[in-house]
Amino acid sequence: MHVERHIRPAVESAVEAFRVVLIHGPRQSGKTTIAKAVADHLGGTYWSLEDPATLAAMTDDPLLHLTRYPAPVVIDEIQLGGDHLVRQIKLQVDEDPSPGRFLLTGSTNFLTVPNLSESLAGRMVICELWPLSMSEISGAAGPQIQRWFDEPFGWYRRTTTWDSAPDRDEYFKMACRGGYPEVIALQDDQHRHQWHTSYLHTVADRDIKAISQITLDASLEPLMQWAAATTSQELNVASSAQSLSIARHTLGSYLNWLETVGLVRRLRPWSRNYITRATRRPKLHLTDTGIAASLLGATPGSLSSPTAVYSGPLLESFVVNEVIRQLSAANPMSVARIRCSHFRPHGGDGEVDLVLDRADGAAIAIEVKATSTPQRQHVKQLCWLRDRMDRASPGAFKAGYLLHTGKPCLTIADRIHLRPIAALWQDQPLDQPHSPPALR
Repeated sequence: MHVERHIRPAVESAVEAFRVVLIHGPRQSGKTTIAKAVADHLGGTYWSLEDPATLAAMTDDPLLHLTRYPAPVVIDEIQLGGDHLVRQIKLQVDEDPSPGRFLLTGSTNFLTVPNLSESLAGRMVICELWPLSMSEISGAAGPQIQRWFDEPFGWYRRTTTWDSAPDRDEYFKMACRGGYPEVIALQDDQHRHQWHTSYLHTVADRDIKAISQITLDASLEPLMQWAAATTSQELNVASSAQSLSIARHTLGSYLNWLETVGLVRRLRPWSRNYITRATRRPKLHLTDTGIAASLLGATPGSLSSPTAVYSGPLLESFVVNEVIRQLSAANPMSVARIRCSHFRPHGGDGEVDLVLDRADGAAIAIEVKATSTPQRQHVKQLCWLRDRMDRASPGAFKAGYLLHTGKPCLTIADRIHLRPIAALWQDQPLDQPHSPPALR
């Protein structure tokens, strides 16, 4: 199954402009496929350090492999080459600063690997690649989410229902499948569970152990099960360490490694001093809901039950992952221009699941509900945040979206919209003008 990755044009553009480009992302997210395609397209050379013979040869004589083959020289899984190889790359690009010298891939966060003292700062740009987004799987022309800032959905010339949106059960199938390319083709839930389990053990044994000299294999399954059970919740390290019966600093260290290899992310709290003091705790999200569902033993059928405990948290993580994957693919070298955060007033009720904050001060807010029949009370916190921002910084709040598992497609208050989750990757349907619902 071939899926066009939205990040590829940006990677090719970066290779033509910069000396060193790094494609960073979790193992099996598709880095090798893109790196090989770029090397073929630009007439470059490909080396994989996962091949023991290649690793040994490049370690023994790095200059031969770095200088005597056509550029761009692609080095897959660069973190396996160690500090010596990275330093040789630095020397080469300092001597010859021509763009397009090296394209690197890494399954760990290059800037946080302790056995690499050289970060290639000032010489390298980083493109983040995550597992497949629904925008890519569905064959959409490109990421949709950036348009939400400049083209907020209005009531004019819009339908009141989004007929092409999936039903509630289909969303749970998407969440349980996740986005790893190899899993997409698997039709059996048990096969997917086996793949996810093997994947976690591979990451623990090959990536975390290789860069940290610690063995997480025995602790990884209960640790990841805890992380899955707390996905989309605020992270309290002290109480979580107590429940896991491990030291607080040990849990903190383990979380750092899980984040380094791309298994979890901490979504930072959002605050502007002129709005209100906000909680300082991040939210924990697994970066792939397929892995989370496997760890929890969740299936599309079990999540469809009205009493399912994890349906809401998994859908929230599913949406957060989709947004971050789209933003990374849309402009991987300037993704920091749109920051992703969550918001909860300090000591107050309610929260906003996701706040997208652009460098120019513009912000949009997103709430996620597992319901297919959204109600007006579900947007209470979006309205509260809109009103606070309007008083403090008029014009900064662009829109608030309640994403749900149903069909309603309405604007129910000033800049507050109901949209199905599929609006993240499907084009907005058009219809004849109709009167908007009453605004409050």
